[in-house]
Amino acid sequence: MELILWRHAEAAPGDLDAARPLTPHGHRQAEAMARFLDPRLPMDVRVIVSPARRTQETARALGRAAETVEALAPGCDGARLLAAAGWPESPQVVLVVGHQPTLGEVAARLVDGRSGAWALGTGSVCWLESRPRKGRSEAVVLASIEAEVLMRGAS
Repeated sequence: MELILWRHAEAAPGDLDAARPLTPHGHRQAEAMARFLDPRLPMDVRVIVSPARRTQETARALGRAAETVEALAPGCDGARLLAAAGWPESPQVVLVVGHQPTLGEVAARLVDGRSGAWALGTGSVCWLESRPRKGRSEAVVLASIEAEVLMRGAS
């Protein structure tokens, strides 16, 4: 299974966390990452998205069908995220558009087998693959990239 963890792009501050929109810079981050991801994703990728506005707007930049999953709301725990994605058994590539620290916690747990969280910047992606090893599933990082890197030199 391949699991892609995409942190929402830069969002505006606000009192209602779930209603925070992307900033203009955040829209550019989402569009840059979408341009990177789109040609690399299979046609049948399953895109699951937190109900928060900023994640919805980030996912929309990809232009693919997406499923809103309440279990991915801000503050969700890693176990719920992995269950929603079907890790590690899903036959599909699954793209999760969500939040820190949950995405970073999932990456650290799967790759390093420890608690804590990897720092994932706004709009960044961590692409993982499940591989069998010694009778169990092991996660391998296929790619990890920040939106800001993709935006360098872009006008």
